[in-house]
Amino acid sequence: MSVSTLTDTSPTRSGGSGGAPLRINNVTKVFGRGPERTVALEDVSLTVERGEFLTVVGASGCGKSTLLNLIARLDQPTMGQILVDGKVALMFQEATLLPWLTAQQNVELALKLAGTPKADRADRAASLLELVRLEGASEKRPHELSGGMKQRVALARTLAQDASIVLMDEPFGALDAMTRDRMHDELERIWTELNLTVVFVTHNMREAVRLGDRVVLLKSRPGQVKSIRPIELPRPRRMDSAEVAGHAAALTDALSEEVAQHVG
Repeated sequence: MSVSTLTDTSPTRSGGSGGAPLRINNVTKVFGRGPERTVALEDVSLTVERGEFLTVVGASGCGKSTLLNLIARLDQPTMGQILVDGKVALMFQEATLLPWLTAQQNVELALKLAGTPKADRADRAASLLELVRLEGASEKRPHELSGGMKQRVALARTLAQDASIVLMDEPFGALDAMTRDRMHDELERIWTELNLTVVFVTHNMREAVRLGDRVVLLKSRPGQVKSIRPIELPRPRRMDSAEVAGHAAALTDALSEEVAQHVG
């Protein structure tokens, strides 16, 4: 599967011009039937404002990835409605670059799938690699790249979809702490430069606070919105700052209380 999935706006999902580009209205998602029936999400409602960086946290299995898949139209809600105004691209945790292609060619392939004319692909791919600060690695293949560099290529490939709404499913979870911190800085810079709307799923509370304008905490079994925490801290932020740690600790306590209700 490609690291980026493009979702074109359709009449049934369009939110119209102006206002919030993403509205999730009373969405429920059920998998299976009968005794095997699993309610992954139940009555979830969220509004994501244009240019907002929204982070989503919760225990494993609470429906975070399911929510992103529904927004990206990789699956459909059982009940409820998702209204999208713009194009959506989804970036997964694994870079999944094609190993026989160079970094430049991996990005060019995404441009081809997005319908970019052939004559424009090379220049556009080079610009995207420059945006993620990988202009010197355009001819390298994935096995020649570090983990952080692979994720930069994956990010460039996501941006190649020319989407205004970017969904990110734990994209930095496999990176070491130092590389992850650098990726935070790069992502924040690109988010600001391109005026993107971002929905970012993570298990890391400090990462959620470091990046988010708001942090959504999902309940477990089934996934529901437990709380939405505004993060009114100046940017750029540091993962090890006392302010970030304070917000993260409060979120961790809330999650621990939630998980404790399902133990035993």
